[in-house]
Amino acid sequence: MTSKDVAIFERCISVGGVALFPADTVYGLATEPESREGVDRLYKLKGKDPGQPAAVMFFNRELALAALPELQGRTREAVLRLLPGGVTLLLPNPRRRFPVACGPDPDRLGLRVPDLSGELAPLAAARWPVLQSSANRSGGRAVRRLAAVEEDIRRGVDMELDGGVLPGAESTVVDLTRYEQSGEFEIVREGALPAGEVAARL
Repeated sequence: MTSKDVAIFERCISVGGVALFPADTVYGLATEPESREGVDRLYKLKGKDPGQPAAVMFFNRELALAALPELQGRTREAVLRLLPGGVTLLLPNPRRRFPVACGPDPDRLGLRVPDLSGELAPLAAARWPVLQSSANRSGGRAVRRLAAVEEDIRRGVDMELDGGVLPGAESTVVDLTRYEQSGEFEIVREGALPAGEVAARL
């Protein structure tokens, strides 16, 4: 992967295209978070219920925090402790940002910032956030090799980025919506980051 590949990826996202790309966990599908057409295409490729939420991914933690300035002290500190990495954080969203990604609950936003190193390092230069979901049929197994993505999904995207063989475990989902007030958090799905490590960091 090169800086030119990343520039093409950003252009694709900026016009509401759908891209197949590697993260630090599994291969994913990405589109512009505010593009209803792009999101509808992504969901159709996955066979995903259009009412379900999806996470917004930033490729740089500082850009993510700048985009969510309303995050309060304890929650902001949790973001710093857990990201970047194989975690999706469910955060309070009082400004109702990225409503297309939030699905039926606009007061809660899923946030991802991958840990990009090695072959994936060029992606860290991407400044355009994406709505992302794993590149598999809804309910199916996540994919760690580009060649293993279903052919109809590959035919349906506008571009592909090959990041080689990925770890293969989906992100751990951590609900931090009550963390600011009470310090409570919930592991909604255990994945790439073990629950014990999440607890230790928090």
